[in-house]
Amino acid sequence: MANDTITLLGSDGQEIQFTEIAGIALKGGFYAILKPVGIVEYMDEDEALVFKVTRGPDGGDRFDIVLEDATVEAVFAEYNRLLDEAK
Repeated sequence: MANDTITLLGSDGQEIQFTEIAGIALKGGFYAILKPVGIVEYMDEDEALVFKVTRGPDGGDRFDIVLEDATVEAVFAEYNRLLDEAK
């Protein structure tokens, strides 16, 4: 599992730093579970977000937040399955 720091731009254009908790391959897509480094409004301290990672037009990684509950739940279920397997 990863523990890299990633800086993304919020909807207001402000930079937000995240710690990468894990990268998850699921159903032909790749997702990143990211936890904000600092306090983010409307989030609990221990919450993490799911982002779909795709290749951007410049060749770099593009992170799009996933808001669909079913996909978020599937990504966390796969993450938990992988954690259980690693034990």
